[in-house]
Amino acid sequence: MAARITIDPEAVARNWQSLASRVAPAQCAAVVKADAYGLGIMVVVPALWRAGCRTFFVALEAEAHTLRATLPDATIYVLNGVFDDPRTAIEAQLLPVVSSVDALAEWPPDAPFALNVDTGMNRLGVTPQEALKLGAAGLTPELLTSHFACADTPSHPLNDVQEATFEEVRRAFARTRASLANSAAVLTRPTAHLNLVRPGIALYGAVAASGTAALEPAVRVEARVIQVRSAAAGDPVGYGAAEHVTRPTRLAIASIGYADGYLRAAGGADGVSSAPVCVNGRMTRLVGRVSMDLLAIDVTELPCRRGDWVELFGPSVPVDAVANAAGTIGYELLTGLSRRAERRIAPL
Repeated sequence: MAARITIDPEAVARNWQSLASRVAPAQCAAVVKADAYGLGIMVVVPALWRAGCRTFFVALEAEAHTLRATLPDATIYVLNGVFDDPRTAIEAQLLPVVSSVDALAEWPPDAPFALNVDTGMNRLGVTPQEALKLGAAGLTPELLTSHFACADTPSHPLNDVQEATFEEVRRAFARTRASLANSAAVLTRPTAHLNLVRPGIALYGAVAASGTAALEPAVRVEARVIQVRSAAAGDPVGYGAAEHVTRPTRLAIASIGYADGYLRAAGGADGVSSAPVCVNGRMTRLVGRVSMDLLAIDVTELPCRRGDWVELFGPSVPVDAVANAAGTIGYELLTGLSRRAERRIAPL
């Protein structure tokens, strides 16, 4: 194999335990949507269960059925709700997160569910006014939820607005448990922990909020060097001749690219910085644009030969450093992890 991904589910479990300890006595769930943020739901969930996690959130009903087959006793919430005939979801004891009055009307009144309230993100949820009317009418969901729009920027004023709005709605649902905190709010807003927190990205070792550190990395992405070659000062490297080397340069060409989820925008151009890479324990960087299946790395000062493995992100190269170079977030790199690379389950 020319590219490999090493996944450490026990690192995810340790991150969950760290967050669970931080938020106690609130309960700590785990968000495992998008195939556990690209790491593999069937890989990650058993480790979380062994660590003590009993409540899980997914986005889609299909994900929930996969999870139910593995964890018959877990509490499973479906963030995007349930469509079509609800009986399949009810038989599997799934809990839809209901986000509109229309969806509520489609769900049997005697079946448990969660009610989602839009407190300022304008994405999903009943309005606060609708929620207050439902509460006054005696509606009793299993869980009351909302979602921060800006918790990754702790100083953003919308965070206080959303928390205050949610607190007002909560008072209309006195017998219902409440959940507001995502990863960022778990780390930065103790007042939002309430009864249940829903960490996602923090479990997988990426930065959740500005000013906070990532927890333990849980995945390493590596590629193999196909060729080491030389370029003269002034030579272009890669598609579009976007970057020219400014000195005699040794280049390692590694077998990975944007077809593997390693973003094209992580590459470099003249006057534009590129993503970091670790080669044989030493840090360097990409040169030129990332191709579909290949990329170039500056190894002028480093020992490197054909067949060596280079780390694109993992314990030595934070996923967020690569994401920053590509103008995106760690979520996108993790959820886009290659399906053609070799996958290994092992400690990092």
